[in-house]
Amino acid sequence: MSNKISIYSLSLIDLEKQLIKLNLKKHNAAQIFQWIYQKQTYAFNKMTNIAKTSYQILDNNFQFNHLKLVQKNADEKEETIKFLFELHDKELIETVLMKFDYGYSICISSQIGCNMGCKFCASGLLKKIRNLSTDELVLQLVEVQKYLQDKNNVRISNIVVMGIGEPFDNYDNLKQAINIFNNHYGIAIGSRHITVSTCGLAPKILEFAKDFAQVNLAISLHAPNNYLRNQLMPINKKYDLKILMNSIKTYLSITNRRISFEYILLEGINDFNELAEELGKLLKGMLCYVNIIVYNNVNETKYRPSNKYLSFINILKKYGIIATKRLERGIKINAACGQLRANHITK
Repeated sequence: MSNKISIYSLSLIDLEKQLIKLNLKKHNAAQIFQWIYQKQTYAFNKMTNIAKTSYQILDNNFQFNHLKLVQKNADEKEETIKFLFELHDKELIETVLMKFDYGYSICISSQIGCNMGCKFCASGLLKKIRNLSTDELVLQLVEVQKYLQDKNNVRISNIVVMGIGEPFDNYDNLKQAINIFNNHYGIAIGSRHITVSTCGLAPKILEFAKDFAQVNLAISLHAPNNYLRNQLMPINKKYDLKILMNSIKTYLSITNRRISFEYILLEGINDFNELAEELGKLLKGMLCYVNIIVYNNVNETKYRPSNKYLSFINILKKYGIIATKRLERGIKINAACGQLRANHITK
């Protein structure tokens, strides 16, 4: 294995430090960021505003890693594409590109497998093997952006970290990746165009508030009481609703940013009007909105989608809570919420 550093694992500040150690110019870091992230350049000797005498030093110390595309499934009507990538150790991850009215959004994975064990989610069928490294997080965007650039000459405008894995269970690498996504010399995606979803790791919510006050936070809630949430989401046994809500209130006091709650409607499980009332009381007065998600069938689970989203939304509105049914993408290609699983692994 090479001892060179993946160029995609370094924030701008980290790259500046590395260049200073190598007796190169600090300002070359910003130039390199522009070449690799804005111009999709994968060789130092093509970076024409960097001294030729620096090329060999850079080549000796840094490398351009890539993800191997194994399979690409598309729903042409929706303009949704699911990419199956192979990593250096032959493990597989899935990344989804979606077209919306506002532009292109990418859903990236944060782990190989997931240990959270949410009962309704296909991604949890494969236990966590390892965290994705920073460059594996970043390269999902780099590879998909290259595909989009070559095909349509347009940029990805939004990132959601909602793919396979629990992002806050890989917090350090996630933090580094967000700093790379956000840097104006590089990918330059604004904080408010990045959303991270968590099933409720309460201590990390507080850390996230301090690190990324402007990045959007989504909470996978799916139940308004501990009894039901314990059945659906094992994480609730460690961080119950009281702990979770206290951390969210602290998050709101730090960021003053509206938080979103995700609620998948499961027929005969969490779709009763009484539970909508309970959810309304739980969230009343909070700076938030609720995304009602229609469940996407997963063969290995007993759950089925509910059609009660309109009554659920109307009840929440009584409590002054904005609630909408999420526009789903990728159902036909198993790329929708809760369906990602890296199929090649589980077959």
